[in-house]
Amino acid sequence: MTTTDIKINGMTCDHCVMSVTEELSVLPGVTGVEVDLVAGGTSVATVTSEGRPPAPEDLQAAVEEAGYAVATPGLESA
Repeated sequence: MTTTDIKINGMTCDHCVMSVTEELSVLPGVTGVEVDLVAGGTSVATVTSEGRPPAPEDLQAAVEEAGYAVATPGLESA
């Protein structure tokens, strides 16, 4: 199991959390998404995956599809 933290700018409410969670959850291998909302600041989404985690560009594309921006630097795997 692998976790990846994604720092996200622009999130302000629970609807933002739902949108990001929905987009990240459909990526192949993702088994869970938890978002720590910091309204008006930099929020962090923790993505849990089985085996190899999704590629950073796929994670970024999912966040952007939800309407938000990945902070730079924004992806950290553990």
